[in-house]
Amino acid sequence: MGRGELAAVAQEFLHELAAVRRLSPHSVAAYRRDLQRLGELAAGRALSDLTAADVRRAAGRLHAQGLAPASIARMLSAWRALFRYLASRGTSASNPALGVRGPRRPQRLPKALTPDQAVALASHQSGTGALAVRDHAIAEVLYSSGLRLSELVGLDLRPYAAQGSAPASLGWIDLAERELTVTGKGSKRRSVPIGRPAVEALRAWLDVRHTLAAAPERALFVSARGTRLTHRSVQIRLQQLAARSGLGVHVHPHVLRHSMASHLLQSSGDLRAVQELLGHANISTTQVYTRLDWQHLAKAYDSHHPRARRKA
Repeated sequence: MGRGELAAVAQEFLHELAAVRRLSPHSVAAYRRDLQRLGELAAGRALSDLTAADVRRAAGRLHAQGLAPASIARMLSAWRALFRYLASRGTSASNPALGVRGPRRPQRLPKALTPDQAVALASHQSGTGALAVRDHAIAEVLYSSGLRLSELVGLDLRPYAAQGSAPASLGWIDLAERELTVTGKGSKRRSVPIGRPAVEALRAWLDVRHTLAAAPERALFVSARGTRLTHRSVQIRLQQLAARSGLGVHVHPHVLRHSMASHLLQSSGDLRAVQELLGHANISTTQVYTRLDWQHLAKAYDSHHPRARRKA
């Protein structure tokens, strides 16, 4: 399989990821970049000629060049997925990336706001215009539901069936039931409850949405141009909202997801419920919030227990 053949099969694989497995455009773009690195490694050789040693050396070189362990792990995962795809088509019998592990990644706790900070951000509304009402609703929904950014921007006003070039809805709101339906990673659909403040903020946004949205637009959250809001726009507006609310910390959408999970776990102690709400396939992913909770308890102990304070 030469370079041209690799490019062709990679394009077919990427199409399957987007059309069949329904991965987000962001994920498909990441796969494309990682497969380009595989093409550089192959350098015109057939993929069947690559060995585990080749893959291991490539990962080692990238690590030496400063590529983050998480990026190398993602790259290896993409390579393994392509070889599995080739095996399913009967064009490759081996998977040289299968037994190769990337460098160990340092365990970093997710960044979360304190409950007071999260409530202050979610409840803050800067102005009375339609954009300010929309931004307030976005912050309330993110903190109330713990949605991923892609799940938030994918929300529609209601469930729409596929029509023409427009696909069926991946997510929608149901204010009567106070819940959101979203399609997360792996095309897994789940329902997420939302609290009363988020419902009220959404109702306020829906009252003014028509002043911005184009008539046929299905998206719940739209830009000033009337089209579906982009990932980057949400990130920028949330940063601006945090600055105006006086938090003094950098806030991105995932911080509110982490904050929701951490605060809910601190209050309820129900790890399984948090797993379901976040849409984690494996509970080990959710368990990182138990360490965040322990960190919070340890700080409280160090601050208040008389035997924890070091004497002068």
